[in-house]
Amino acid sequence: MKSKEIPTAALVLGVNVTDHDLTFRSLSEVLQNNITPYIAFLEAKDCPGVKKLMQKLMGQLMNCSVDLDSSEDEDYVQVSHNRIRCSMTSLINWYESVTKKTDSETSSKKRTSSSRHWQSPPVVVVFKDMESFSTKVLQDFIVISSQHIRELPLVLIFGIATSPMIIHSLLPHSVSSLLCIELFQSLSCKDHLSTIIDKLLLRASFPFKLGEKVLQVLINIFLYHDFSVQNFVKGFQLCIVEHFCSQPVSVLCCQLVDAKKRADSLSHDQCENIRKLPSFQRYVESQVSENQIALLTEDTYLKEITQKLLEDLHVYHENYLSVLRCFHVFTSFLPKYPLGKQIRELHCACLENQVWETEEYESSLQLARMLNKSDLVTMLQQCVEIFVSSSGKEFDNTVEKLKEFLTQFQKLEAEAFQEQDVSVSSQKELQKKTDLYHLQKTLLELKESRRSKKLTKFEMLRFEVVDYIDSLVRNYLVPANHKTLHEIVYFNTASVLREHLNAAPRIALHTALNNPYRYLKNQELKSDEGSISNKAPDICIVYKLHLECGRLINLVDWLEAFSTVVMATEGPNADAASSDQVDDIIHARFIRAVSELELLGFIKPSKQKTDHVARLTWGGC
Repeated sequence: MKSKEIPTAALVLGVNVTDHDLTFRSLSEVLQNNITPYIAFLEAKDCPGVKKLMQKLMGQLMNCSVDLDSSEDEDYVQVSHNRIRCSMTSLINWYESVTKKTDSETSSKKRTSSSRHWQSPPVVVVFKDMESFSTKVLQDFIVISSQHIRELPLVLIFGIATSPMIIHSLLPHSVSSLLCIELFQSLSCKDHLSTIIDKLLLRASFPFKLGEKVLQVLINIFLYHDFSVQNFVKGFQLCIVEHFCSQPVSVLCCQLVDAKKRADSLSHDQCENIRKLPSFQRYVESQVSENQIALLTEDTYLKEITQKLLEDLHVYHENYLSVLRCFHVFTSFLPKYPLGKQIRELHCACLENQVWETEEYESSLQLARMLNKSDLVTMLQQCVEIFVSSSGKEFDNTVEKLKEFLTQFQKLEAEAFQEQDVSVSSQKELQKKTDLYHLQKTLLELKESRRSKKLTKFEMLRFEVVDYIDSLVRNYLVPANHKTLHEIVYFNTASVLREHLNAAPRIALHTALNNPYRYLKNQELKSDEGSISNKAPDICIVYKLHLECGRLINLVDWLEAFSTVVMATEGPNADAASSDQVDDIIHARFIRAVSELELLGFIKPSKQKTDHVARLTWGGC
């Protein structure tokens, strides 16, 4: 690094801008704990010029608010009730005074090698959204800083959402040459999503689960809207809240030990709620008549069966997740990934229906039957590791079977070497034989062997391995909705989630303005469809009247119609003396309601006609 170069980190964070704040917060904590306490975060909206940038920078570094006095020169800011000039010189003087003070404090004590900060800690300036900064502001700041890099050890961090090439687009070579740039690439948002799904949804220790449609809604919003991991987590939290608020038996959605205790202390009403579950009703129908009567009438017997079914559900999840990971090992090796490349796609396919009945599953098996030996051995080894680390107790025989397959592949490899030696020797013998009869006989034997097309030992073993994996899938990857009491731990109401996350504000506004009773629940606001109640809020009256108008609305006619509706309860003998005052109040109410409609985007001023406004929405929403 040259003497005037500024150490710079180009941090490529991706297009999920809403997650950047969390990344910068974590970065700030790491830097403050290990390197330097002097960190400033700058955003383009706060730094339209170099002066503003310096004010923001010094304000954050000095840990105080920077307030401009409009009557004074803009070059001065208020810092701890003292006037200082916002310049690089002032920043250098502040840094020297702070570091000298720190050195004097540490010299009185024994400096240990485990000190948190460096002896001369750098000043880290983070540009959170580099693409949004003005080119001139960045150039001027970098040029000024490079001239004082010896007195003030600056380190720049550029937060980049698009591509590192933006640095060279914003900065000319004369300026970018003053930076010693190191590129850092964060993990993609898809990798973060896979981690969250793996740590939360694909863990038997976490009792709450998402149904296939709900999970698909969250993933689609993530992939096709914002790529925001934070929003995915918030959607997941919303699912938890909705599940525990809407499902009465969600009290049993907890760890297995706690669930058994809670099942033993269920009240009669809670037992009735369990009896109403569709999966439990199917379970009752499959029992003999005596057990059916006991399950529907005896709470004690119901509690015992509930504990047993909860344990079965827990075991199902442990086995399901282990086999799912094993099966994903196979599907991730296949070309074109018929069942998806990510484990979340395979998980959704297994939750939706019996995966072995789909065309994608059949094509996956066909492709698996054509895998080479090295891929098969690698996959079997990974599956053995998965089942060995699994908490399921039913996979001891599975591990032994898979290890047996690996042993057979090793034997085949040894036999292949021997057969190769034999074939080489036979070829040499064939070359030695010049007799036409023996040569013709040998060629006929080769032709017959090719016609018979007998499977080799490797092909037979490969078929056996694929068939065994198929049997595991059919036994353990049964959809969750086929299990009794799955409603306790699975949230399946995708429509509720769509209403909250895929909101339609225009329709909601129309509903609120056209039928205020829907939200306010005031009996006085009830009215027949098409009629206008004078008890409704002013904006609702104005909105309903504007629906009856064309493209241009005459404000005078609109005001008269509004006044007619509002004054509908006034008798014919109203006090004439106060009529002018009432008109002024009604006029003011009308102006406010029209202004609110304009703010919401239903109307706009029009220059085509005097005292007219243009209507912007049609179709009643």
